[in-house]
Amino acid sequence: MSDTSPFDAAPIGILMLDSRFPRIPGDAGNPLSWPFPVAIRVVRGASPQRIVREGGGDSLAAFIDAARALVDEGAVGIITTCGFLSLFQQALAEAVPVPVVTSSLAQVEMVNRMLPAGRVAGIQTIAASSLTARHLAAANVPAGTPIGTTEGGREFTRAILNDEPTLDVALARQDNVEAALALQEANPHLGAIVLECTNMVPYAPDIAVATGLPVYSIHTLVRWMHMGLCPPRFAV
Repeated sequence: MSDTSPFDAAPIGILMLDSRFPRIPGDAGNPLSWPFPVAIRVVRGASPQRIVREGGGDSLAAFIDAARALVDEGAVGIITTCGFLSLFQQALAEAVPVPVVTSSLAQVEMVNRMLPAGRVAGIQTIAASSLTARHLAAANVPAGTPIGTTEGGREFTRAILNDEPTLDVALARQDNVEAALALQEANPHLGAIVLECTNMVPYAPDIAVATGLPVYSIHTLVRWMHMGLCPPRFAV
């Protein structure tokens, strides 16, 4: 019997927004961010504005078509590059025969179960003004979950949602750290932070150092999913 699985070299399929902003290392849309093979398909017309500010519009069919194409090309799992796509979780999961993760928010409930008594996970989002009860319910986020945001900062939210061609990484990092500290200050019972936005992953270490809290993201969730699809092999 072979000691390799056909899944070992099979990619995770990434449904990427139609965007031009820089996808720096750590960003879910940068293939170098992942320690396993990925296949990326841009969903044309699915701009950051359309998905975040406009609730996805009529783009679901395009996401389904792209997901099916990735599966046809050999993808063993499907993920997306925007946490606001929690709204499409059920429809995408029903459309393809492989596991689907549309949003980092899906792990909030799991993180809560790991925390000490009296502590809860909070969410850091790119746009609290657009994150609705529907988005949270679609990801089974518990009611009353604390929410912080980089909205109102100097760089991160504006550059990503306006789909600007450049990004001041130092300012984006500062926006993320300051938002996390504000979330922590407003919620003394905060025990962990879940990053809604897949573009926040590069700043997770800085947030963890600044707050002293564990930080979870699309990266932690998808690596967990991949470990189930491709379990590590041990010499036994």
